[in-house]
Amino acid sequence: MTDRYAVFGHPVAHSKSPFIHRAFAEQMGQDLDYEAIDPGAEGFAEAARRFFAEGGRGANVTLPFKEEALALADEALPRACEAGAANTLIAREGRLLADNTDGVGLVRDLTRRHGVPLAGAEVLLVGAGGAARGVLGPILRERPRRLVLANRTPARAETLARAFAALAAETGVKLDVQTWDALRPPFTLLINATSASLAGELPPLPPELFAARPFVYDMMYGAAPTPFLREAARHGAHTADGLGMLVEQAAESFFLWRGVRPDAQAVYARLRAALAG
Repeated sequence: MTDRYAVFGHPVAHSKSPFIHRAFAEQMGQDLDYEAIDPGAEGFAEAARRFFAEGGRGANVTLPFKEEALALADEALPRACEAGAANTLIAREGRLLADNTDGVGLVRDLTRRHGVPLAGAEVLLVGAGGAARGVLGPILRERPRRLVLANRTPARAETLARAFAALAAETGVKLDVQTWDALRPPFTLLINATSASLAGELPPLPPELFAARPFVYDMMYGAAPTPFLREAARHGAHTADGLGMLVEQAAESFFLWRGVRPDAQAVYARLRAALAG
């Protein structure tokens, strides 16, 4: 019997996950089916329970259901607990496990694909919502020298910093919160974890941050560069979008489900070419 997997989201028709996981399955000779399921704004828990009751082996979860996915699981694995959300559900021995592969996806994309060292780096993480929380732990474990959080609402950044203060102390990272106008170069890495790019907006960062030419990364992606990346490139900074993170987090999910690790780079190249048209 062909194993069933899915991605849940609302909306979800735009999701690249079916393309990615079908490509992984083809590459690794795995017999599986992967579909996109939109349960509507309020229907995630019921739809997910039905999917797994009918034999589903695993699922990815995207917005707006990641926190619900964590609550739905019988057991939350450490990365999901730390992130406060799950993007991966795993059916195993009659139990539903929740994990979060976003952070490891980001770290692998930065360090392996783009050659950006995180150890000893000066990192600015823009945003303090779920996307930022999902990647903060894995970034801290790479031991940058300093990590600064900046957010439109400083209180949210302060709350996030408090949640990760113990890990920052354990890893020896100076974790700080600053307002937009207090930010000063140099940073070696700027990461946009806000949803501003989806609305065609730009976080109000001081232009001199880009002018110092750090590596600038936007967790959003598209066929064209986001406003954040266009502004960075205008100042001569090196840039990358989040497409590689998407593929890397998917590869980690695939490994959790199937026990084999696909070649993420090959699928990334196919997906990048498809986006370019």
